Amino acid sequence: MNLVRNYRNWRRYRETVNELSRLSNRELNDLGIARGDIPFVARKSV
Repeated sequence: MNLVRNYRNWRRYRETVNELSRLSNRELNDLGIARGDIPFVARKSV
């Protein structure tokens, strides 16, 4: 079960990174996120 949970968490992380990466710098700024912070923000979402 741990393997399944880890895989789901990894997928959620990748989906979050991909979605945030598609946003423009202006949209990210509106959210208070710098482009370099995307991995950190995505990791917190898991």
